[in-house]
Amino acid sequence: MDSGEAVRRLYSCFASESWAERVAAGRPYANFARLWDACEVEWSRLAPSDWLDAFKAHPRIGEKGGHAPGSSEREQSGVHGAPPATMGALTEENRHYEARFGHVFLISASERSAAEILAELRRRMSNDPATEIEVAAAEHRKITRIRLERMLNE
Repeated sequence: MDSGEAVRRLYSCFASESWAERVAAGRPYANFARLWDACEVEWSRLAPSDWLDAFKAHPRIGEKGGHAPGSSEREQSGVHGAPPATMGALTEENRHYEARFGHVFLISASERSAAEILAELRRRMSNDPATEIEVAAAEHRKITRIRLERMLNE
């Protein structure tokens, strides 16, 4: 795989061009653990503004779209088919969250129900903005790991 393709594939897992370029520049990696270590190193170099840019690539929970729509839909499969009242509450709480924190609510939604996601969204509303960006970034790392593993196994 050439460098451009590596950057494109990494970007599909985490929407930061600079991060994807730096991780791709370290290739080849002996195994997934070495790749993951490089991902962690490059995340440590990101500023909060870089994280916020990456967050923008994600759709709201329960919505379609984003920079990797197929991945988002698979990851949010537990939300599909939720009762209308739960989906309405998620939509409303997402709006409140975005108004409070200035970015989309991020959670590793794999294997979580809509009710579990809603409860976590409500719990995290009590975080201060500095804490919440750290929590959202940690969730984003979980999402990225899932996407990287899936990408490498395809």
